[in-house]
Amino acid sequence: MKARWDIILIPSFILSFVLMMVSQLIFLRASFFKDLGLGRTGDDVVLTNYERFFTDDFYLQVLWLTVQVSFLAMLFTMVFGFPVAYMIARIRSRWAMVLLAGIVVSTFVTIVIKVFGIYIMFSANGIVNVTLMSLGILDKPFTVIGNNAGVVVGLMHFTLGFGVLVLYSVVQTIPRSLEEAAQIHGSSRWRVWLRVIIPLSLPGVTVSALMIFNMSMGAFTSAALLGGGRVFTLPVLIQRVVIMEVKYSMGGTLAAVLLFSVLLINLLSIFLLTRMRKQRLVIT
Repeated sequence: MKARWDIILIPSFILSFVLMMVSQLIFLRASFFKDLGLGRTGDDVVLTNYERFFTDDFYLQVLWLTVQVSFLAMLFTMVFGFPVAYMIARIRSRWAMVLLAGIVVSTFVTIVIKVFGIYIMFSANGIVNVTLMSLGILDKPFTVIGNNAGVVVGLMHFTLGFGVLVLYSVVQTIPRSLEEAAQIHGSSRWRVWLRVIIPLSLPGVTVSALMIFNMSMGAFTSAALLGGGRVFTLPVLIQRVVIMEVKYSMGGTLAAVLLFSVLLINLLSIFLLTRMRKQRLVIT
């Protein structure tokens, strides 16, 4: 008799779905009422908050900045994470499990500690500035605190371990024999990467990239601490509006825009990937 593991997963799926939807519905409902100050909202259903968001350049710039830093964090995470994942997946010794265990352990380190590590590394006397200045690349120390670059670095530090773990499982699905066969027939190592490894891993890499992008879009701690109060992403702005300004309706509007923006970008990406598959530009 075949085991029905999907039935076992149903209760956890329902619980996760309910917890997610209840919190989102509360914010969505609040977004359709007018703020009256001190946490109070009006009784009439209005679209004032949404009109304000889409007609105010400040909010649109915050949305664009959130998408921009999330995309850059996702891009650099994939660029730096994929070679590491590939190396670990192809090592034929016990060091592969040691390295993988180290990455798993690093993902459990709280993001606050990781951010303070970035503070130390990129301080004026930190290892990054000292090394670059000793090599003559920089004339004076630079900082990643309070600018967009710092937020991107923080988001990368937050998602890199997770990205390597996901990409490791993607590389594991590619048989070594395909790479060896390509090399036997005269392909260089670089050509094997371009014609075998990247095309075969592209669907899994796309899914991994979307997951990392979604994590970055909703990340608060990295943007808040490394932004230094000068870089506003949507999660940081939501915290400020809800906690400091006590405007629950506007906070709900910002949360709704963030949610639907992520959904729209994901659906658009899936649509484009499907079109590419139909045109046989992606090997599956």
